[in-house]
Amino acid sequence: MKTYLLSNVGRLRLLGLLEGVSLLLLIGIAVPAKHIFGNPALVKSIGPVHGILFLLFVFNTLSVGVEQNWKFRTTTWKVLLACVIPFGTFYIDKKILSKIHVAD
Repeated sequence: MKTYLLSNVGRLRLLGLLEGVSLLLLIGIAVPAKHIFGNPALVKSIGPVHGILFLLFVFNTLSVGVEQNWKFRTTTWKVLLACVIPFGTFYIDKKILSKIHVAD
């Protein structure tokens, strides 16, 4: 995990993982619990955490896009779209982010 923190791409990959897990927890557990059991406690606790992770992911995606000279029409929009689709961040990590080699 320490290697993830050493570069902007690594931090983006870590944020993608955390954001993806938080989205799955929110829509897979918290929202159904709210509607089935009438208990909004999980949504109230997971929702803000997911919101913060979402914003961090978007800002870091834009930062890495500039750093890596991504063309918006070919790469950046795919990475940004991934954060609103369940399992999208995991797919983007595998297809795009894991293939970026960062010079030491």
